[in-house]
Amino acid sequence: MNFFKRKKSFQAASPKSKNLSEWLSALSDGNEDFMEEVMETPFGSVKIFYYTTLIDHQRLNVDVLQPLKTNPWRSYKDIQSHVYVDDTEVTKDISTTNEKLLAGCAACQIPGRKEEVLLINAPADVQREVSIPETEFSVIGPREAFVEKLETNIFLIRKRLPIEDLRIRKLKIGTLSSTETAVFYIDGIADKENVNTVIQRINEVNFDDVLGANALAQMIQDHSYTVFPQFVNTERPDRVAASLAEGKIVFMCNGSPEAIIGPSTLVELFSSLEDYYLPWHIASFVRMLRLFSVVFSVLATPIYVSVLTFHYEMIPKDLLSTLIASRSNIPFPPLVEALFLEFTIELLREAGARLPTKVGQTIGIVGGIVIGQASVEAGLTSNILLIVVALAALASFTTPVYQMGNTVRIIRFPFIIFSAMFGVIGIALILAFVIAHLIRLESLGRPYLAPFYPLRFTDWKDTFVRLPYNMFQQRPQQMSPESKVRIKASKKRRKKDIDE
Repeated sequence: MNFFKRKKSFQAASPKSKNLSEWLSALSDGNEDFMEEVMETPFGSVKIFYYTTLIDHQRLNVDVLQPLKTNPWRSYKDIQSHVYVDDTEVTKDISTTNEKLLAGCAACQIPGRKEEVLLINAPADVQREVSIPETEFSVIGPREAFVEKLETNIFLIRKRLPIEDLRIRKLKIGTLSSTETAVFYIDGIADKENVNTVIQRINEVNFDDVLGANALAQMIQDHSYTVFPQFVNTERPDRVAASLAEGKIVFMCNGSPEAIIGPSTLVELFSSLEDYYLPWHIASFVRMLRLFSVVFSVLATPIYVSVLTFHYEMIPKDLLSTLIASRSNIPFPPLVEALFLEFTIELLREAGARLPTKVGQTIGIVGGIVIGQASVEAGLTSNILLIVVALAALASFTTPVYQMGNTVRIIRFPFIIFSAMFGVIGIALILAFVIAHLIRLESLGRPYLAPFYPLRFTDWKDTFVRLPYNMFQQRPQQMSPESKVRIKASKKRRKKDIDE
């Protein structure tokens, strides 16, 4: 049903005009999706202003326009009582009107009241369905992941933490994007200093277009020139709930299906949420395997290059003949050979990530086999180095946080170059530099290497290993939580069974 008689505004005032009516008419010039329309009713004519791309047309027709056609009205108050929408507001302010129109409201104007409008909320609800996690998939655990709509993400978090102490502070940042941002924390657990630090840094962001939560994290992080991530990003609501219970701060942006958790430590970047769903024996073994894999991924190729370049006397006699045979026809030094294979692996990885899923998997598997076999047969690389680089690349995929996987990919190259220049001493120099750099890093003002620096033995229960839950009596001390106790001593003791 069409309630409108179209009206075009050929002469419009400047959008900067202080007159609300002229400002609304001026919006239709140059905005093809902005409508200024007149609806004739038995009780008078009504002007309706709205963005066609932001409004729910069915809701506008059924809940707003149909009641105006059938119910008598004389003022905005009468219209508010007739329409089937609770969220309405009468305003004279241009900035408020502009903000509400861009949020999916329709502006209603009646004769004799041209200096004010009635704003009626009727936004279009276009969103992706809640699906399974893509980058943090786990065999055991929930199958829900965040979506782009902030309100849906808030529901997923509140569903897991149905407590009144869960606080949500909403902010808007970006002079052009006006990105809606929500900061989450639990009152009485989270340290107020951490909360104030996050809110202050977000409010101080002075950028025109904030793309999403990951972009915002880069704008408020302590150190901008490090390759190590200073926050943990996640797409899982259960990880957010667990982090909030520890006293951490979480923030999200509308339009971004990820949450950013802080303050964070280096150890957390190697911890998967699945570690807490598995028995502690298995979880500890998997976590240690993951840490060993990362160390192997970083040091395997540099050790190969340094040994063949400077320290060949360290090679066992049984292995020396195999190495000589594999490198007998290779015209390049170990450095060039290693860099060639490393760059090849990175090219295949990047190509597989940018292509559609099925094509990307094919490129990664077929490309790796074909290029690796061809390079060995052509005498460009040795088969032993090909095995080492392939294992190192495979080990780098064990990091559960995607940003940390990228860091592992990058820091391998300085180790390889210095190992070719100075041998094992070069590896030790870069390792010392990395450790010194990590000691200096902070996340929201908290030490990045906690609980190892500064040393806190009470927090070691959830680092290299994950101990049983009955040992998690207190929250991590590096978060400085207001409430430190998680398990009361009287409830920690196991009661005897009836037959004991």
